[in-house]
Amino acid sequence: MSNEKFSFKLLKEDGYARLGKINTERGQIDTPAFMPVGTQGTVKSVFMEDVKSTGAQIILSNTYHLMIRPGVLRIKKAGGLHQFMNCSLPILTDSGGFQIMSLSKLVKIDIKDGATFNSHIDGKKFILSPEESIKIQKDLNSDIVMVLDECPKLSNDKNKINKSLNLSLNWAERSKNEFGDNPKKALFGIIQGGIYKDLRLKSLEGLKKIGFDGYALGGLAVGESQKQMIKVLENITPSMPKNKPRYLMGVGTPSDILSAVKNGVDMFDCVLPTRSGRTGLAFSWEGKLNLKNSKYKKDYSPINENMKIRNLNVYSKSYINHLINSNEILASMILTMNNIVFYQELMEKIRNSIKTNTFDTFYNKYIDVI
Repeated sequence: MSNEKFSFKLLKEDGYARLGKINTERGQIDTPAFMPVGTQGTVKSVFMEDVKSTGAQIILSNTYHLMIRPGVLRIKKAGGLHQFMNCSLPILTDSGGFQIMSLSKLVKIDIKDGATFNSHIDGKKFILSPEESIKIQKDLNSDIVMVLDECPKLSNDKNKINKSLNLSLNWAERSKNEFGDNPKKALFGIIQGGIYKDLRLKSLEGLKKIGFDGYALGGLAVGESQKQMIKVLENITPSMPKNKPRYLMGVGTPSDILSAVKNGVDMFDCVLPTRSGRTGLAFSWEGKLNLKNSKYKKDYSPINENMKIRNLNVYSKSYINHLINSNEILASMILTMNNIVFYQELMEKIRNSIKTNTFDTFYNKYIDVI
């Protein structure tokens, strides 16, 4: 492990698309970057060494899930999350705000105490305050820490979104105070405000006053249309600090990523490539392939004949179709790896196109294909 301080350097722009480099003590991250999701301390159905072999430079794990199971103390005793899960890559930990909204049937939000909720596993009561979320992330020893925010469900009730935004700003300031000063780690603020331009800008201005190492866009990928999401990005990214990384949380499809890069976003995460792999869906440069379909029974070609990692190019679509229909675990392993490789290839091609001032050409070629 090096003594690198956390930093971000904007290297080049092609239109609004940005090429950059993040430095962390555990390695560099070329942006735009996609982070495979390892929610519970594992990227489902693949070894960490294999994740690294795909070109991934950072992964995401989740505070909420790890706090509930196996518990933070157990991970801390192992020396932190990297040691516990055998991960040499940098790790970003989400604060748990989204899961409080999406998983907890019984949740009480209080500006002072934070969120009181019952575990979705066994009903046990937990209280997650901004301070507690940061303490947990420090114990996990992640490289990029997220503030605790309230991630409201998609709503047209502007007053409700505004109230939630004010709560999140209060929590952001408390998260920053708890985080303190650690030049090797980064703390990101999370912009809320739903689909409303004025509220998004209000949230951003409040966060800029507090001051963060990076700025994330939260409260998207919660049911709004792609068109609405792109509009939010068009409204907000021009006002975001140029010299700090911009992270769009929980997004998304390849076309979501292309559209967001076009609007100046640097970082992405989503369960889509891994979850899709477990349900028989393969991402490819010709589009998505549903390998459960009977039309692949007689297709003896590989998904991608150029893919040398793990010799994935030796497995035919016919064989993978058989594995899926026989409920064999190997199907999930092959397709998850395929999809992570595809997403990393996508990011590499995006970075190269920005480098050579051809991003718009690349965007137009693939936006309706993949």
